[in-house]
Amino acid sequence: MGQADARLWRPPARAAGVTDQIRAAATIILTRQTQDGPAVLMGQRGAGAAFMPTKYVFPGGAVDPEDHAAPATGMLARQCAERLAMLCNPDAPRPEALVRAALREMEEETGLRLAPTPGAPTPAAPTPAALRFVFRAITPPGRPRRFDARFFLMDATALGPGADDFARASGELSHLHWIGLGPARRLDLPFITEVVLAEVDALLGGHEQPGVPFFDNSTDVPAFRRIG
Repeated sequence: MGQADARLWRPPARAAGVTDQIRAAATIILTRQTQDGPAVLMGQRGAGAAFMPTKYVFPGGAVDPEDHAAPATGMLARQCAERLAMLCNPDAPRPEALVRAALREMEEETGLRLAPTPGAPTPAAPTPAALRFVFRAITPPGRPRRFDARFFLMDATALGPGADDFARASGELSHLHWIGLGPARRLDLPFITEVVLAEVDALLGGHEQPGVPFFDNSTDVPAFRRIG
């Protein structure tokens, strides 16, 4: 991947209202092919948001208790599940709970959900291993919110024909739209989203991933690792 993607955040000076608590989180990077090449789904956070206000981001958020109670199974390849469990604390969410959180946040923030399997009473993955674990990042110290975020790549074909219908979106993200990878990188993005987009661009271009990139800012000394 590009050498520019190996840049590391530097923690800012600590200010009032910051926290050291790190919450597990999950994000879905939805992609689809267009006549102009791959596109991703992004939305803009509100100006009053405590975390990354006004920035364009992928749908995602913190893992909730319900995600542990009703984890999503059958959505990950074995290697992805194994990598999700690496370099984690003993109390880290199970891979299936992270998947459930990612799907729940996607539905809440965009109104989109997985297409139902024919004959199934509830929506489920139309094909096994629909999600691919492609990135992990821990928010640096000195922020009002800190997350240990796992990023999943998913093709929009798993959503069925309604991938442009955002009528059921919660409103947490505005300006939801599909955008090409080049134009997306010119939006007002958090630094880590820029890096993730570069990684996605390379993956969709056919490049191999020598382990999942991990921006580890769990301490005051940032580190860049590869998982797996």
